[in-house]
Amino acid sequence: MAGEAQDPVPATPPAQAQSGQKPDSAEQAQPKEKRGEEKDQSNQKRTLGGSFVVAPLPISSPAIGTGLIPVVAYIFPFSKKDTISPPSTVGAAGLITDNGSRAIAFGAQLFFSENRYKVTTGYVRGNLNYNVYNPGILTDTVMKLPLKQTGQGFFGEFLRRTWWNFFVGPRFLTGNSLITVRADSTASFPDLPEVGLQTSLRSLGFRVQRDTRPNHFYPTTGTMTDFTADFFAQGIGSKYSFQSYKLIYNKYGSLTKNQVLAFGSFFCATAGQPPFYGNCIYGSQNQLRGYTAGRYFDRYLMASQVEYRLSLPYRLGLAAFGGIGGVVPGADQILNRKGYFLPSGGVGLRFQLSTKYHVNLRADIAQGKDGHTFGMGVGEAF
Repeated sequence: MAGEAQDPVPATPPAQAQSGQKPDSAEQAQPKEKRGEEKDQSNQKRTLGGSFVVAPLPISSPAIGTGLIPVVAYIFPFSKKDTISPPSTVGAAGLITDNGSRAIAFGAQLFFSENRYKVTTGYVRGNLNYNVYNPGILTDTVMKLPLKQTGQGFFGEFLRRTWWNFFVGPRFLTGNSLITVRADSTASFPDLPEVGLQTSLRSLGFRVQRDTRPNHFYPTTGTMTDFTADFFAQGIGSKYSFQSYKLIYNKYGSLTKNQVLAFGSFFCATAGQPPFYGNCIYGSQNQLRGYTAGRYFDRYLMASQVEYRLSLPYRLGLAAFGGIGGVVPGADQILNRKGYFLPSGGVGLRFQLSTKYHVNLRADIAQGKDGHTFGMGVGEAF
């Protein structure tokens, strides 16, 4: 310190004289701790804040016709002081098709208290005109029954983080609907006991989830394990008593900076006496693309798929995917139903709707056992 005090530069301020350096800028003239705090605050200002996602999605489906699904969502940090929780999302979507299907939905997924709690809720109301097929009946002739289902539903879930980053908590679902047969139906189609009845479904259940993905909109590493159990019972106001179980395991890995390999697996099982739409429905949750929802459904469903994802300049991306799966009847249905082996493969194009959170607009064309499908959505398929 004595040598520094004898520095023969009288114009240098004391703080600079102690370091023996000249001030190149006002930033360097500040104490190092203060400069670091300002940089951290500046980075938080750049990373915190919300982002709107707006996408008018065209739809052309053999199940519900051709039309539009307008989607609007807002992605944001629940608290600007919380830099640990993933971003939360609130949004709304609609459905308008040429076969008369109409629907509107609202939903939210909130992460807060430094990723200690996760709340998911949603409400949907509308009417869907769709076809139900007879995949399980032992005949070479594929029949379909055109139905109209009108109703509404509400879903809520509250999860808390426990040991080893597992989220555990209760879930609740309630809804009611009326199903009627549309014109030009197949007279020989098997009777469906749900047709013509005002039906209420209500369940209590739970979810166990472990998610190590750094970004749940576009994961590049990590895994996601998810198990749900829903118990529908007449004692809580449900017309039908049955149980539904679903297990998902997804794994992600980065091949290079712009290349990701994703693996997804899905298992579904039902027990009791569910209505036909309470069974495991193939193609309804992107288990495997290339299949119309309602074409194959039964008591058990299994599917596995692999997807290669490539990020390109100008917010573009490509994907190629393939997988295998199938549906299996329950033991009480073996005499008149059969299982199906259902492979799939396809390619897709991506466009980043939000560069801040890497939310992609997805357009996929996929080939299944009976034909091909084209679908669009916000976010990755899994």
